[in-house]
Amino acid sequence: MGYTPQDFTLTRKRAEIQIKRSVEVNKWNAQVECATGKDRKHQELNHYIETVRTRVLKIHRELEQDGKPVTAEILKNLFNGANQPPKMLLERFREHNEKYRALIGKDVVEATVLRYERTVRYLEEFLKKEYKSSDIPFRNIDRQFVEKFEYFIKTEKNCAQNATVKYLKILKKIVTLALTNKWMTENPFTGIKFKQTQTNRDFLTEEELHAIMEKKFDIPRLEAVRDIFVFCCLSGLAFTDVQHLKPEHITKDINGEWWIRKAREKTNNVCHIPLLDIPAMIIEKYRKNPVCLQKNMVLPVPSNQRMNSYLKEIADVCGITKKLTTHIARHSFACFALANKVSMETIAKMLGHSDIRTTKIYAKVLDTTVSKEMETMKNKFAI
Repeated sequence: MGYTPQDFTLTRKRAEIQIKRSVEVNKWNAQVECATGKDRKHQELNHYIETVRTRVLKIHRELEQDGKPVTAEILKNLFNGANQPPKMLLERFREHNEKYRALIGKDVVEATVLRYERTVRYLEEFLKKEYKSSDIPFRNIDRQFVEKFEYFIKTEKNCAQNATVKYLKILKKIVTLALTNKWMTENPFTGIKFKQTQTNRDFLTEEELHAIMEKKFDIPRLEAVRDIFVFCCLSGLAFTDVQHLKPEHITKDINGEWWIRKAREKTNNVCHIPLLDIPAMIIEKYRKNPVCLQKNMVLPVPSNQRMNSYLKEIADVCGITKKLTTHIARHSFACFALANKVSMETIAKMLGHSDIRTTKIYAKVLDTTVSKEMETMKNKFAI
């Protein structure tokens, strides 16, 4: 005599369910999985076993109808009385992103939300390719899953190391949320260290900036993009900040000097930037622009994608081989300020950095600065 287990196999993985019924060994047919006795006791056992099968198939069908993954372990847990199906990665991730999107303009910027949503899309493609599934329970995520996803991002999405790290950090945040809520017990990121590579950020020389400023454009869209780019080069504003720059952000102090005072979209740190003559002229140029008036914005800034596309045209026309992007303007501003003996602390305040170490990433010592500062030493040791 012994308990009769029911064995269910799915995707080559097995899970046994003890139905807590017993039968004599010589009265059990293992091949057809039923009792062979003709009396009432054995017939009731067979009927109960069939009820168990029916219930498992019902759970299986409901999971499929809901588009949720089906594994032997999940079936077993639901059969044994689990009140809720296991918490799923993409299901919870999407819920998180919906809440995040509602916070745009309050605690987060749209670019951050878009990165989270892109991570979900990559995970969807990854799960279909590697696991033939539309979602995965949190408790099934292990270190191998993380490593495979990293490889997928690099190979299938052609992401460099630093971009890959950003997506992995986002996944880790969602996993941490799952661990906090006890949706999973093992941390798949234990022992994994994120290594970012140091990048050489491009910037313009003063000669290159003047070439762009002095170029005449017959196409209005290129002229506007050039003006916006120059404005960023001489103010240090990031693309999203200049895109949301409003007239109330341009203020005059008690000495009659004009300033840009605006909280950064990314960090909410306030930038304090003296308004130079050229940026002031650009503001005046677009003061009555229909787009600016309609949106209550200082400049008619297009989308980041269109902006970068037009900057490529401008670079070609001006004979500049560097890849012009909206962010190269911010780098250039930091370099110009440093070359003109502006302190790192002041540059950090203008850029809206709370940590001067962030500013040091932007600021590069130009060759002309090195040459000037070595002039005294050069003369002292001249032959």
